[in-house]
Amino acid sequence: MQFTPDFTSQRQFLLDLFSRLAYREGDFLLSSGVRSSYYINGKEVTLHPQGSLTIGRLVLSMVPEGTQAVAGLTLGADPIVTAVTVVSAMENRPILGLIVRKQPKGHGTKAYIEGPSLVQGAQVVVLEDVVTTGKSAMLAVERLRTAGYTVDRVIALVDRDQGGSQLYQSAGLDFRAIFSLAEIQENLHNHSQ
Repeated sequence: MQFTPDFTSQRQFLLDLFSRLAYREGDFLLSSGVRSSYYINGKEVTLHPQGSLTIGRLVLSMVPEGTQAVAGLTLGADPIVTAVTVVSAMENRPILGLIVRKQPKGHGTKAYIEGPSLVQGAQVVVLEDVVTTGKSAMLAVERLRTAGYTVDRVIALVDRDQGGSQLYQSAGLDFRAIFSLAEIQENLHNHSQ
């Protein structure tokens, strides 16, 4: 089964979902500890059936050939990792999924990383829903590198343009985001007129 979506129309569909379902204005405390006048709840889109499928298609198209796995810090990246692995199987381009814990498992193996074991040096791409400072995805990158995997790219759904891309660049990572915050706000503004 092959899916060859039109990237532009799929991206616009996803942008509309983010604008309509995930973006909120108000007074919010972000996970980075920063206060914000807006909030993007990525899970409103990543857990939406058409959102998940579209995310899987778009993100898979951004994953370099030769990548063995996609991974991300739990909980924000979990549905994205799952969407990409499912779509990769449908595209006959199977890519494994890994979930990186914030704290080691409290029992059993006490592992930081859940999922299939990969060979040392395996190429892994880190996924994130919304990037603010970039620290969440960097924690995943560090844990994966400590486990012996090669991580050169971070892909996010939304970049809030608050320092994350600079952090990744300083760490030598190729960072790509499907949307910037400005695009979501502009799309929302255009639809409200």
